[in-house]
Amino acid sequence: MKEFFTKIERGFVKGIIRFYTKILYRTKIIGTENIPLEGPLIYCGNHRTYLDPQLIVVTAKRHVRFMAKEELGKNPLFDVLGNVFDVIRVKRDSKDIIALKEALKTLKQGEAIALFPEGTRNGLEKGEKVKEGAAFFALRTGAKVMPVGINGGDKLFKKTIVKYGKPLDFSEYKGQEKDKEALEKVTEEIMNNILELAK
Repeated sequence: MKEFFTKIERGFVKGIIRFYTKILYRTKIIGTENIPLEGPLIYCGNHRTYLDPQLIVVTAKRHVRFMAKEELGKNPLFDVLGNVFDVIRVKRDSKDIIALKEALKTLKQGEAIALFPEGTRNGLEKGEKVKEGAAFFALRTGAKVMPVGINGGDKLFKKTIVKYGKPLDFSEYKGQEKDKEALEKVTEEIMNNILELAK
């Protein structure tokens, strides 16, 4: 019964987000036919504004659990959204074993998670090193990676485009999550796909 009401609540909140992003940000969605509707999946997008997670959540075509820094919970609105969408809260700048295990458990159950390889908003522009978390999860579980490119979202009434690419399959590297070279290669391919979609 609890799960039933949770789905209704999520659907209601998604409806509100879809409405205001469509009206205020003139959102256009491209490539959702590429999204696998079953099996473990890791959504990875570029990160420019606070709107990015919401845009992915409401267009992902399936329930997705975002990995987000726990500090966002200090904001009442983000805290509510985090609870509604079952966010995996991560302690930044530390090895958060609990969050890691929760993400792996989610993928092993055939569900979806989402994260931003940049680690923070405009990470690449700030000179931040791209994080290898997505590559780690993909190589550890065999989950496919869904690259997402977001263009816009920084100004009201200016068109925002969310573009989904083809799912990336790194099963040939499965089990090599401790191999630094494999992690770097997969991370680079993921980020290159994201940046190409975000153009």
